[in-house]
Amino acid sequence: MPTILIVDDEQDIRELLAMKLQKEGFETLEAPDGLEGEKMASEHQPDLVVLDLMMPGKDGISVCKSMRKEARTSKIPILMLTARGGMDEKIAGLELGADDYMTKPFSPKELVLRVRNILRRTMAVEGGSVIEVGPFRLDKNNLKFYLNAEEIDLTSTEFKLLHMLIEIPGSTRERDELLEKVWGYSNQTQTRTLDTHIKRLRAKLGEYGACIETVRSVGYRYKESSN
Repeated sequence: MPTILIVDDEQDIRELLAMKLQKEGFETLEAPDGLEGEKMASEHQPDLVVLDLMMPGKDGISVCKSMRKEARTSKIPILMLTARGGMDEKIAGLELGADDYMTKPFSPKELVLRVRNILRRTMAVEGGSVIEVGPFRLDKNNLKFYLNAEEIDLTSTEFKLLHMLIEIPGSTRERDELLEKVWGYSNQTQTRTLDTHIKRLRAKLGEYGACIETVRSVGYRYKESSN
C-alpha cells in the first residue's frame, strides 16, 4: 500500500485526511510542522507528501525547497495545500518542485483523487523501457532522464510531461490533453500549473529548453535542437 505523509499544523485536518486516505487503502504518517515533516520524509521516504503551505516555524515553501535538494526526497511527489486566493504562493510552490496544489477549504474526496492521479504518474510509463530523441534519453522503468549522457534530476511529473512532448517529435500536444494525461484534469482551469511546469522543465534543460516550443493558443511541442 502506498504511504502518504500528511504535514499540517492543524490536527483536525491531519486526522480528517488520514481517515479518508486510510479508507481508500493508503497507509498514512502525520507531522504537525515543517521541521518534523521534512525529517519524516527523509527517514520514511513516503510515496507522496501532502504539505500545508502556511505553518509556524518552517513553512511549506521551505520544506518543498529542502526536499527537492536532498537526494533521498528529491523525487517524492508533493501535493501542496494553500490558502484561498494565494496564486503567487501556488506558483512559487510549483516552481520549487511541488507536483500539484489544492486550496483550502478543499474536498477530501477530490484530494484523494488528486493523490491517485499523482501516484499514477510515478509508475513506469507505458511503452518500451527507453526512449531516445536527439540528446534526450528517458529510462521509463526507472524514471531517469539523461541529457547528452548526463543524468538530470526530474520529478515524476516533469518526467511524464517531457515524455509526452518528445514521444512524437514535432507533434503538437494540446493543453487539454497534457492536463488530462499528466494531471488528470478535464479542463483548462489549472492551466497555470501546466505553464509553470513547462517553465521549470525548460530551465532544467538549459540551452535545450528552446526545444520545447509554445504553440500559441494550442499547446506545446518538441522540436529537435540544431546543436
